[in-house]
Amino acid sequence: MTWTAVTEHRAQLGEGPFWDAPAQALYWVDIAGKQALRLIGQNVQIWQMPEHVSAFIPCASGDALVTLSSGVYRLDLDSPGLEPRLTLFCVADPQPGNRANEARCDGQGRLWLGTMQNNIGEQGEDLPITRRSGGLFRVDPDKRVTPLLRGLGIPNTLLWSDDGTTLLFGDSLDSTLYRYFIHTDGNLDAAQPWYSADQHGGPDGSAMDAEDYVWNARWDGSCLLRLTPEGKVDRKIDLPISRPTSCVFGGADLKTLYITSAKSPLNHPLDGAVLSLRVDVAGKLCTRFAD
Repeated sequence: MTWTAVTEHRAQLGEGPFWDAPAQALYWVDIAGKQALRLIGQNVQIWQMPEHVSAFIPCASGDALVTLSSGVYRLDLDSPGLEPRLTLFCVADPQPGNRANEARCDGQGRLWLGTMQNNIGEQGEDLPITRRSGGLFRVDPDKRVTPLLRGLGIPNTLLWSDDGTTLLFGDSLDSTLYRYFIHTDGNLDAAQPWYSADQHGGPDGSAMDAEDYVWNARWDGSCLLRLTPEGKVDRKIDLPISRPTSCVFGGADLKTLYITSAKSPLNHPLDGAVLSLRVDVAGKLCTRFAD
């Protein structure tokens, strides 16, 4: 397999890759570096955020959502990178000391946002996690916020079945990916462990391919695991980075896998890069926020 770093940019904590098929654009963030980034062709645009930012998701209306520590904001994509125009959309989790982490849109274009105790200092340094204060929230286009889960450690991975009846959602503090049944009223049934193992690092973000297999980034594991729909390891894909954080399928045929990563004490040359890899199966489309 041949890897390519898509830009020379190196993030402190790269995360949240999103492939916008209509624009053939890759969105991602540097949480600790407080940056929202977009790649179109060979052109990288960077918006400097005032706070830690965990996700950068385009909207159907033409702007984008960014999930900051203090709330969910709309970003004017025509605003300059050093003076981004931000408008508060909603505050999903008002608990002091928490920050946004994993965030993606379901098939209906609703934002699902996982939060956690803030573990990043002002200079990007690691802070200890001492409480399970995070939650999972659904944000509708009308700004309505629905709390779904409480007591989370480090929420990672948000994937839905095509029919919208099941959710795969992880908590890295448990080293486990869970499966939830989604009731018709939108609430979640009790968690069922779906994949739990830490011999290849811990679970971080994931993408789903057209065969319903899950590609899970393994923090400190220097690899991705491709997991079957039943939660068994299908294959291990070794990576030249210490801390892969998430992945998404993109490209014109959705067969290019983009992988975000973070810096690590090992200081590998590609740590913090976004890597691309051609794979033999197409992925599923990302959904824009429906407003």
